[in-house]
Formats: sequence, structure tokens, C-alpha cells
Amino acid sequence: MKQSFLICCLLLFYFSGNSQTKDYHIQSPDKSITVNFYPAAAEYTIQHQGETVLTNSKLGIVMEDQDFSKNLKLTKVSEPKIVNDNYTSLNTKKRNINYQATQRIFETTNANGKKMNIIFQVSNDGIAFRYHFPEQSKAIKRITSEATSFHFFEATRAWLQPKTEAQTGFEHTNPSYEAHYMMDIPVGKPSNSTNGWIYPALFKYKNTWMLITEAALGRNYCGTALRQNSPNGEYKINFPQTPEKIENGALNPESELPWFSPWRIIAIGDLGKIMESTLGTDLALPAIKMDQSFIKPGKSSWSWVLEKDGATIFPVQKKYIDYAADMKWQYCLIDANWDQTIGYDSVQILADYAKQKNVGLLLWYNSAGSWNTVKFTPKDKMLTHESRVAEFSRLQKMGIKGVKIDFFGGDGQSMINYYQDILEDAAQYQILVNFHGATLPRGWQRTYPNLMTAEAVFGYEMITFGQDAANKAPAHSVMSAMVRNVYDPMDFTPMVLDKIPNIKRISTPAFELATAVVFLSGIQHYAETPKGMAKMPEFVKDFLRELPSSWDDVKFIDGYPGKHYVVARKSKGKWYIAGINGENTTKKLSLDLSTLSLNEVELITDSENEIFATQKMNVKVNQLDIELKPNGGFILVQKSEK
Repeated sequence: MKQSFLICCLLLFYFSGNSQTKDYHIQSPDKSITVNFYPAAAEYTIQHQGETVLTNSKLGIVMEDQDFSKNLKLTKVSEPKIVNDNYTSLNTKKRNINYQATQRIFETTNANGKKMNIIFQVSNDGIAFRYHFPEQSKAIKRITSEATSFHFFEATRAWLQPKTEAQTGFEHTNPSYEAHYMMDIPVGKPSNSTNGWIYPALFKYKNTWMLITEAALGRNYCGTALRQNSPNGEYKINFPQTPEKIENGALNPESELPWFSPWRIIAIGDLGKIMESTLGTDLALPAIKMDQSFIKPGKSSWSWVLEKDGATIFPVQKKYIDYAADMKWQYCLIDANWDQTIGYDSVQILADYAKQKNVGLLLWYNSAGSWNTVKFTPKDKMLTHESRVAEFSRLQKMGIKGVKIDFFGGDGQSMINYYQDILEDAAQYQILVNFHGATLPRGWQRTYPNLMTAEAVFGYEMITFGQDAANKAPAHSVMSAMVRNVYDPMDFTPMVLDKIPNIKRISTPAFELATAVVFLSGIQHYAETPKGMAKMPEFVKDFLRELPSSWDDVKFIDGYPGKHYVVARKSKGKWYIAGINGENTTKKLSLDLSTLSLNEVELITDSENEIFATQKMNVKVNQLDIELKPNGGFILVQKSEK
């Protein structure tokens, strides 16, 4: 009898604890990706096409008063279910997007009985997970760190950008996500900055590519990065450095309960799957309620990038309005110190003049704040709700269409709130927004459709400052297009077809022209001047006049990070295919275009004797064999709609 009782007790103990020791699986709808969750260890692994590509990686959160990173007890597991989301966006790589994933929710308690849910969603292009604290509490909870990690095998290679140290650089304006990438490095190599590595972060293990980022960054979390050191290839979540906040504002995450963390995202697949993925917006927060009738993507003239501060005067800006009108571009951007060198009254005259030519004016602003020592003005207009409302109301009455706001201070929670405060207030007055000297948008363009673009890139202005940046520009442009621009709009301010003052441009004219298609931005600010554009052949100017401002679809054609990139974008039934060569060697590419069904196309390439060469083909183009010059490029335009 005693023996039977003991056996029963052992069986009861085994089955009651079995949920802790077993592992759980979440598969993508097409079964190509599997996540294995191990509750006893609070770890997960990932398999792609049956092969493990991410090994024992950590899960969990540490708060000031609670530890949710160890001794977790699994209390309930949901059955797998398919979740769907459909949305439309004017400022992403596709207009109409469907997201589908398998979801499982794991409810846990920590050693003190406090609740934390771990939510997994696995789609055909990757995985996402987030933390949810479901209990009710008005007391402010503070997160001190995440246990979250991404543990790669030793043979994995990485393409990463260091996050610059806070309060370094020009007038202490870092971190601004403005650095060159370290390409094809071994995992485990430390960042050259104690501030770690920014998102998106790209990795390759054997034939599988993986890209890490985050989305659904609302008001109750800071922006995160990857830590400087990744021993044994294990990358952990990094919180911002101390200066990355508004004075007396929150740095690290704090919130009442209930509380959702942002999504941690790992896109997974071949390179084409990563380049065509939309996970960064699929998992962003849905659009806030606003009148979207004023949201119009477009192209813009801009004097400052090549002509600098001296061009911010009335007659030059009038010339740039005429330039935009001649090119059938929708906007003209007037940059820093316009309030001093032109003034509000004269800007009103320019705005009225521009309206007659179907051009909208955009104005530059300094973000201000205690972190900001930059002298450029206007500087006192954006920092408070009251000052923003006064300024945006004034701009709306003047007919100003948008603002470019520069020199933000980092990724602390209070700074993340500042970005969103601006976007919400601007929307009330139908003002479009462009952030410069700023963080990665992380899908905000879905949540706030009036966010047209953000810099967060070592862009063209840096090329104008020094020859070293110009020498690195081709490879860096490929990297920026494939990684920085993979989900979020990027204000690289591309395209100098003629010349850069005092700098030898390394890229060819066709490379520069191709970036007008390769780079994605809700408003594309072109660097070329009226004088430089006047030297271009008419077919190039016509191409830029007719180039769409938003896209319906995308296809990855060919490429490799830092080496070359060929992409096809579709608008209103027409395909535009563009390629750039990031290396100083001639490349012969054989491109499969059979899925595009192309007839009657025009090819624009570099010329031996002229600036550009063009060729029209009236036959079906299933394959394009093309030779790219060193640091060269091309564009293929479908001439008839399908």
C-alpha cells in the first residue's frame, strides 16, 4: 500500500511539473520556421528549414522590485492560432500589406507569484516576441534590464553599425545613427562604441540570413540596441546611455500595469525574403486616428546639402522653388536659420509663390532641449506642447506643408515620447514631419502616417564634408539601402549627378540616378542643384519628373550587403528596376526578370563618352545581362503598364 502511494505521488509530481520541463513549438504558417520555447530555462531556439540557426537564447525582464528572468513557472499555454492583419500605407515598400502569423501565449509567474506573459508570433518571414505584464497597478514599475538575447553559432557573420557615444560629435549631437557599417565581421567582435550596435542588425549563418530589429515602440519604453560585447556570439539588449533623455525625464522603461514591451523581431530566410519582408511595419502599432487627406509623398528640391548656409536667402530659395516646379516635384525644403536670413513674412511670400507653382514649402527646426548645444534656429518652437501648437497653427495658416526637425538626443523613454508628441501635435495641424539627427523610426510611419521620413543614416551631407566618406559612399549606400532602409523610410538625401564642391565623387552618374529608386523615403530630398540638373540630358530629367513618389510592390532581384543591390519597385502597373554597384570593380550581372513580365522598356546606364546612355527595347525581357562599371549603376523602366 505504501509503495502504491509513493508511485502515485511520483506520477503526480511528474505530470504537474511536466509543463515546466517540456519544450513548446511555434511554427510559421508555411512550416519553414520553428521556434522552440523552453520554459524551465526561459530560453528559445530557432530552426529554419529544419536546421537550428539560433541556439539557446534568453528571455525575460528584470524590474527594480521583481525578477522575471529566472525561476519562471509556466501556468498556462494557449493553443496555436493564426493571427491576421491587413493595412495600407503610402510610406512603405508595399501599399497593401497582409500579415499572417502563428501565435502562442505563455503565461508565467515569477518566484513571488507575479505574472508575465511571453507572446510569440511566427510568420513566414520571421519571428517576433514581446512581454506582457497583465496585472493591474497604478504604481510605477521600472525595468532595469532585459535578459533577452540572440545567441548565434560561431560560424555566423554579421553586418552591424556601431551606436555612437551619447553627447559626442558635432555640438554633442550623438547618438544619431550616423556611422559606417562594419561588414562581414565574425559574431562576438565588440562594437567600437560602448553604446553597442543599432538596429536593424544583419546576420548570416550558412545559407540563412537573420535581421534583428524592434517595433511597437510606444510611450512606455525606451529605444534599445544590442550591447557592445557579445561573448560566444550571444547578443543582449542594451538600454540607452544616461544622457539620452530629456532633463528630469525617464531614461529606462517605466509604466503602470498592464504593460506591453515592444516586439523583438528576427526576420529569417534567404536574402530576398529579408529584403521583401514587412515585419517592421506589420508589428508596429496601428495608425492613430487622424485626417490623412494631407499626407502626400513626394520629391523635393533642397539647397543646403551642396550650397550650405549661404544659400538660405530669399532669391536662392525662390530659384529652388522654380527648380522643383520645372521638375514636377511636390516640395522645396528651406533649411536652418531661415527665420533669421529670410524671416516669417518673406517665407509667407515664398509659400504663396510656391503654391502658384504647385510646390509646397518645408521648413527646418532645431529640436532644442537641454541636450542640444546647436546654435541654428528656429530653436525654441518644438519643445513644449504649447509652443508646438502655436507654431504649427501659424505654419498651417501660412500654407507650409511640413517640418524638418533636427538634433535629437537619443533613445531614452522621455526622448521617445518627445518624437511622438511632435508627430501627434503636427497631425492636428496637417503638418508632415521629417526627423533628422534622430533615432530609427521602428515602424512609426505606420502609427503616425504624417511621419514622411527620418535621417538616422550617415547620409549625403556627410559625403560633402570629406573625401573619406565619399570614397566609402558606394558600399555604404548598398548597406544603407539593404539594412537601414529595409523597413523604415530613410532621408539619405541622394543623387548628385554633376559634381560635389571640393570632393571627388567616386560613384558614377548612373549609380547616383539609381539611388532615386533604390532608396525609400516618403519625401525624397534630392541633393542635385538647378545648375547641375541643367547639364543632364532631357531623358534623365523626364525620368525624374515621372518617377513615382510611392510604391505598390517590391521584388528583390539580386544583391549582397555592401557589394551590390538590384531591386524592382512597382507603381500603377509599371516596374522600375534599379541597381547599384558598391565595389570598385566591373560586374557582369545576369538578372532574372521573368516574374515581372516586362515588355517595352528603357535602359539608362553609364556612358563611355556622355554622362548617360539610354537604350529602348521593344521585346519581352525575361533576363537582363548587364555590365556595371566600378561603383556604377543602372535603371530599367517599363514603358507600358501591365
